[in-house]
Amino acid sequence: MNLFDVYPIYDIEPVKALGEYLWDANGNQYLDLYGGHAVISIGHTHPHYVNKISAQLNQIGFYSNSVKISIQQELATKLGQLSGLEDYQLFLCNSGAEANENALKLASFANGRKKIVSFTHSFHGRTSLAVAATDNKALIAPVNETDNVVFLPFNDVEALENYFTKHGEEVSSVIIEGIQGVGGVNVASNDFLKAIRSLCDTFGAYFIADSVQCGYGRSGKFFSHSYADVKADIYSMAKGMGNGFPIGGIIISPKLKAKYGMLGTTFGGNHLACAAAIAVLDVIKEEDLINRASHLGDYLKDNLTGLEEVVEVRGMGLMIGIEFGFPIENLRNKLLFDHKIFVGNAYNKNVLRVLPALNVRKESLDIFLEALHQTYRKVMSA
Repeated sequence: MNLFDVYPIYDIEPVKALGEYLWDANGNQYLDLYGGHAVISIGHTHPHYVNKISAQLNQIGFYSNSVKISIQQELATKLGQLSGLEDYQLFLCNSGAEANENALKLASFANGRKKIVSFTHSFHGRTSLAVAATDNKALIAPVNETDNVVFLPFNDVEALENYFTKHGEEVSSVIIEGIQGVGGVNVASNDFLKAIRSLCDTFGAYFIADSVQCGYGRSGKFFSHSYADVKADIYSMAKGMGNGFPIGGIIISPKLKAKYGMLGTTFGGNHLACAAAIAVLDVIKEEDLINRASHLGDYLKDNLTGLEEVVEVRGMGLMIGIEFGFPIENLRNKLLFDHKIFVGNAYNKNVLRVLPALNVRKESLDIFLEALHQTYRKVMSA
């Protein structure tokens, strides 16, 4: 049997990892400033993380949600304290797509409506509703097509207000990434997020803050939407939540009430996943990684200068997008193969994404900055 060939892959096989570094099967060392799509939040194989998962596995690794699982409450308590949302509720699942799927369903259950407002360049996942709310027709199978999702211009307050004026009573939820990841590291403006909050309150819709990539401290706040000083009704989480162990979840406002059978999952909230997520929260708190992400992000942006073809440097904290005046594929490949540095791309072919672990060392960022300048000069002179 062969693997289903849906991934264009590099001929590199990481077999060992520590901190912000990877080693391949041939012994080559790589600087990882992408973390497998922003998944690695506390560095590879952090000792506290490894010990926490190992200890849990030696006790019990899994049982279903038909029994009491105390470690789920430990996770909920620590998550509430660190996020500042202690009065909210937690539902655990397995991935970002599943988190958004449940968020959209929960909103519809609560107000009995069908319409979902999403935005241009959005990415919310590949499952049924999540992909329907994603602005990429190539990902949407015919069975996922629906008239229940409308795409409005990102950061356009007037267009949003006009739509709600005409259709507000039909809107179940508005889903938005605080910082669009796959779409090109586009930051939602404070005014736009405040308008969403106000319109949802006025028309009885629910505000879903997709924090799958821009959450968990990456932006310099626990949730990037908090820069606008607003609270969403539902926050979705995944990627950095487990530092590589599959886990996702939604944090739910107390105004949304649970009923038995409303949501469900077999693997979500299992013992091992919760142990991984608790270890991540412990390290974020103990190593002050949210503030660290903010400071290192500022340092990185301040030093991304001197490149004439840079159109814009976007993002917050350690979620950085560098938009060039040309496609970055060759630049990215040279960084990977000549300098052994992993970075990412986006649907916008001119955007280079930098998504390191929140405890990345400043010296490693300096290595990247020097390599980027060298590679840029070679690309421009070719």
